[in-house]
Amino acid sequence: MLLFESLNYEDMVGLFKPTVHIDEFSSKMGDDDEIVVVSFFVRDGQAAKDLVKFFEKGYDFILDASRSPGEIKPGRFLVYVELRRRSTTGERINEILGDLETLTEFNAKDWKMTYQDKEQDWSVEAFNSLVPRSPRQYRQEFELEDELNEMRSAAGLNIKTKPVTDPELKNLQALAGR
Repeated sequence: MLLFESLNYEDMVGLFKPTVHIDEFSSKMGDDDEIVVVSFFVRDGQAAKDLVKFFEKGYDFILDASRSPGEIKPGRFLVYVELRRRSTTGERINEILGDLETLTEFNAKDWKMTYQDKEQDWSVEAFNSLVPRSPRQYRQEFELEDELNEMRSAAGLNIKTKPVTDPELKNLQALAGR
């Protein structure tokens, strides 16, 4: 006899911490500049396994999903989801969180986002303003360009400068005539 089980409505009530963690872990599928790693805390090992299957079978844009091999804290597991770092990544995560509404007690507005040790309310807009959404943007933000600029300078080539995105700094530069 074959037994087919799947996740049903509100099967994971009480098992989630409503925080989506962004890029706290390195990708196992590729370079960090190409992959966004999203992670969730789940309060049960079997629920974490079920969630991994849910992610892998339910979304064609998820490259990989996996569960921490052991407990992070007593009764706490991590579920990792890897997505391509693209301009649509925020919308993809929002789709996932919207679908989790049927499994958990949380609506999309209940979720928090943690990025670079700072927590704030989840929104696509917040994600898009904080998280690099392309490999190039990631490399620029994390100063991988600095090494290239050193090589450019040594070779007598012009160095590339990063665009200023901070509004206050832009204003100061404008006042200084730059």
